[in-house]
Amino acid sequence: MPPTSPTPVNRDEAPPRAAVRESVRESVRAPLRARGDACPGALRLHTADDGRLARLRLPAGLLTARQAEALADAAERLGDGHLDLTSRGNVQLRGLGGNCGAELAGLLHEAGLLPSESHERVRNIVASPLAGLDELPSADVQLWARELDGLLCASPRAAALSGRFLFALDDGRGDVAGLGADVTLLAREDGSVVVRIGANRSGLRVTPEDAPRAALLAGETFLTVAEASGSGAWRVRELPAEYGRELEAAVRAGLTDAGIGTEYVAEAAGPGSGPGAGPGPGPVPGADPGPGPGRGPGPGSRPERELPVPNPVLPSPVLPGPVPSPVLASPGLPSPVPPGPVPGLVPSPDGTTALSVHARLGRLTVAQWRLLAAAANGPLRVTPWRGVIVPGVAPAAAGATLDRLRTAGLITGPGSPWHGVGACTGRPGCAKALADVRSDAAAAVSRGSGGLPVHWSGCARRCGHPQGGRWVDVVATGEGRYDISVQGEAPDTTPNATTTGPELADAVAAARTTPLTSSTR
Repeated sequence: MPPTSPTPVNRDEAPPRAAVRESVRESVRAPLRARGDACPGALRLHTADDGRLARLRLPAGLLTARQAEALADAAERLGDGHLDLTSRGNVQLRGLGGNCGAELAGLLHEAGLLPSESHERVRNIVASPLAGLDELPSADVQLWARELDGLLCASPRAAALSGRFLFALDDGRGDVAGLGADVTLLAREDGSVVVRIGANRSGLRVTPEDAPRAALLAGETFLTVAEASGSGAWRVRELPAEYGRELEAAVRAGLTDAGIGTEYVAEAAGPGSGPGAGPGPGPVPGADPGPGPGRGPGPGSRPERELPVPNPVLPSPVLPGPVPSPVLASPGLPSPVPPGPVPGLVPSPDGTTALSVHARLGRLTVAQWRLLAAAANGPLRVTPWRGVIVPGVAPAAAGATLDRLRTAGLITGPGSPWHGVGACTGRPGCAKALADVRSDAAAAVSRGSGGLPVHWSGCARRCGHPQGGRWVDVVATGEGRYDISVQGEAPDTTPNATTTGPELADAVAAARTTPLTSSTR
């Protein structure tokens, strides 16, 4: 593994730590939380109502054929025969027995899926899934992911990161930049990379060679700032405002101290800069949000990559990226396309075809999973949109392969009524759920489809809900009732609707296709 890079968090005399400690003397805060991070992992199993749960981190969603078969074997022999895809491109196994932990760990070790037991929950790295596989020019974010993963696993300091802390590596199209990551590497057209902290619009320009090390340093510096704040923060957005203001400056000082050259960029493109991507949450608490519309560029800024406008839906299944629905492509109606790869065929630069396939409600049977693995000529890519990219398919066989996957129950085109529909586990698997949301979502799908993405939640925690863009929020409130609203970057003018019985599906369909008012466009 690459050695741990020198960072200010390992040296008491470093300016960032000294500044943070001075702030501590001026302000003592009650901690945001006192308990430790209980986020499940592959070794720390979570006990649910349907058995134990394991969550396996897959940096950039990459899985070799051997690793994919190891997960299928684990789900089949130790779990409930399914694999759940998460909103961070990871895989969960449910229904595990109470005494299977050692056997599961052995399977994962043998497949090379546990390079460091002490870091297995902090390897949260998402990357643009279609990078290098479609016709858009892109940075090698897969290489960055491998390097960053190695650096994380080699850093004793990084093992203290929360299992919720997220790194996003965006090739410039703005897809994973909209997922609300704590540290984002965003490729630029000039070949440089911008390091963004939280949802700040500003960032620090570095070279591609330095980008993975810069991301690690940013994560380690966050730990120093979070510890000094006494807040117990697990995510950048949880920092108290004054510490949020200090974080980007502390990161820049740390990068300089480590020999990484930086240049301030006042407004780095991010959520909303790529096709189908929507704005993420607000900026780091207390941080400068950067120049807004009409205020002009800040110092050191350069024009961002301008990507081609996606083609409209074609009669063929060749869909290289997000495209507008022909049904809703009219003024005033919400865009129906979630960010990320649309299901379909993706022509690749090497002459092969990649398949973009989504799982219904993010859940695959072992048989479906094995079909995907068998079709791939190269590592599978699990996406944060609960899909899988299958690379390297011969063009002559791609259509028939996609049709077999559709017959097996997978989402293979944007016209599927299941496209854009998500749900948490719900009853009976989750004790906190107030409804069997998956059954209710399936019943609603049969009554209508299309429009905004929709997420069904069994309780107010809204586990796995979409990040960025507009989406319909359907939350169980008990006794068969749901609150329905539209969430996203614009003010919500759609009134909440508490609905039950046969009216539920119609209310959800109406929310997904409600025209935008002048205040929400």
